[in-house]
Amino acid sequence: MWQTIGHDWAVALFTRAAQTGRVAHTYLLTGPEGIGKRHLARQMAAMLHCRAPQPPCGRCAACSRVASDAHPDVSMVSPEDGHLKIAQIRAVQHDLSLSPYEGRWRVAIVTDFQTATVEAANALLKTLEEPPSRAVIILTATDASLLLPTVVSRCQVLPMRAVARDEIQRALMERWQVAEERAALVARVAGGRVGWAIRAAEDAAVLDERAKRLDLLQEILGQGRAARIMAAERLAKDDEGLEDLLRLWQTWWRDVLLVASGCEGLASNVDYGEVLAAQAAACDMRAAALAARRIDEALQQLEQNAQPRLVLEVLFLGWPTLRPARA
Repeated sequence: MWQTIGHDWAVALFTRAAQTGRVAHTYLLTGPEGIGKRHLARQMAAMLHCRAPQPPCGRCAACSRVASDAHPDVSMVSPEDGHLKIAQIRAVQHDLSLSPYEGRWRVAIVTDFQTATVEAANALLKTLEEPPSRAVIILTATDASLLLPTVVSRCQVLPMRAVARDEIQRALMERWQVAEERAALVARVAGGRVGWAIRAAEDAAVLDERAKRLDLLQEILGQGRAARIMAAERLAKDDEGLEDLLRLWQTWWRDVLLVASGCEGLASNVDYGEVLAAQAAACDMRAAALAARRIDEALQQLEQNAQPRLVLEVLFLGWPTLRPARA
């Protein structure tokens, strides 16, 4: 049984391909961070190696080793220092050139391919053009538009969308045995991102880190110009985590707008209800909308390799000043 939440059409498509012997050589899973791309990629790899009547069973040795990145025929490659490099792609090419050790397939999962250097992308393109016969490559990326068109054209693209809140909550309760109250909170704040929801259900530190990040936003909003510049300099040093941070803060400004317009029932950060209400009352709606839009602009600039410190300085200095508050 597939250990996934939502994305049923993608599961059905790959299951049908595996059952009929029509597995594509390259798949591209696209969607925002935390949507579940890496988890689905592992499940796809597990299906190709699981020998249960209805794979992936999630219990056999093959499934367990794929889940823990320990299967000899499955390699997982992720960015180093923020980028996928040509040496990593060369290693993938070498792995795929070998015959399968245990199963029928050699599988390479290459995550965050939008971070690949031009040299790395071009190197992989050669493999996509002439893939080894028993090889399957699964790429993940936030958006296909960020990749070389020649790479995308050689992939079967599986765009992953947000999953309904009720479906996430039900799955967390039934499959992960999460208590109803916690499952409801995780499903609400996940914003349709099943990968994030699963991590939050399995590791309490995920919700704790989210709380720290939201509290940091409140701190910045109460600061003056000099302190905001210092905060930008400090946060820019962890540029790998910036996208997640900014997307979380984007949900905050969206919630401020929802509460201000009387639609608090649609807000994601429900555990910060009192803080949201206070800021919605104190903040001009146009200023909140502008703050959210500026995060969009900042994310685009970071994708274009703008200097993180300058991007954050401009972003923070453009936000309104609000009294610090905590939930």
